[in-house]
Amino acid sequence: MPQRPEDLVEVLPDAEPLLARQAGVAAPDERRELVLVHDLAGEFDAAHAGALAGAHLLSALPHRLVARFDVDSLVDYRDHRPRMTFSGDRYVSITPPEINLYLVEDDAGQEFLLLHGAEPDLAWERFVAALLQLVERLGVTTVVALHAIPMPVPHTRPVTVTAHATRRQLIESYPVYWGEMRLPGSIGALLELRLGEAGVDALGVAAHVPHYLAQSTYPAASLCLLEHLAELTGLHVPTETLREAAESHRTEIDEQVGRSSESTAVVTALEEQFDSFTAAREDTGLLGTGGAMPTGEEISAELERFLAEQDRNRPTD
Repeated sequence: MPQRPEDLVEVLPDAEPLLARQAGVAAPDERRELVLVHDLAGEFDAAHAGALAGAHLLSALPHRLVARFDVDSLVDYRDHRPRMTFSGDRYVSITPPEINLYLVEDDAGQEFLLLHGAEPDLAWERFVAALLQLVERLGVTTVVALHAIPMPVPHTRPVTVTAHATRRQLIESYPVYWGEMRLPGSIGALLELRLGEAGVDALGVAAHVPHYLAQSTYPAASLCLLEHLAELTGLHVPTETLREAAESHRTEIDEQVGRSSESTAVVTALEEQFDSFTAAREDTGLLGTGGAMPTGEEISAELERFLAEQDRNRPTD
């Protein structure tokens, strides 16, 4: 197993222009702005909203692979078994996990980096150290995380978000919802912590996914993440396909909920809580019983339940 952080990543030839440009920078304030976006939330990503947002960017925008990580050293295959194809009497293919870094060009021709793939199970500190080295070598100025969390919110209202950052100034237009709490860790959270310690600007946006949809897909949350990404960074990213998917999905959910009086009652109660809270405090969407903000313990418990459900739904041997 590699011991040095740099052994975990292979930098590819398409990264050379970035490396050469950064080599000519004499001082940090001379860097050209370069954003790195990542969706490595893994099982900490309700409805896989962050992963879907990243996949959408790769499907819609021109990109080049500039680095890839050694997944054999980072992913526990026993917990995340890759799919293999069996045909007749033999195995013919495997779809292994990937953790790749892409150089992407937005709709206005602006370059940014996208780190897309599986959340590492192992060697978190070495993985983060390897990323910090890449941030320095490639001249990254800002790192943005995209992910989603389950919340008691209805699908019939606009998707709301929680923002977090290494400096309050990066997200000063976003409200602060709660005080200190203890949460299950993720690679994205550790990365943001270490970037802040290193003096690199890092921030993230977590979309609020209705808790009853956290185990399915929810394109409305992915759309919301990309809209906030554009607002926070100035990147021009395409969203029309996701918008159409979100509208179609909304129709399907409405039909499913309408078939059950119990489901209808749950959604109606969440709508009342949502409306009550937003009437009292604009631009917010985290709701607790009776429209009150949930406590840190309630938020942590909800995330713990979500992760436990992920474990229960994982295929067994």
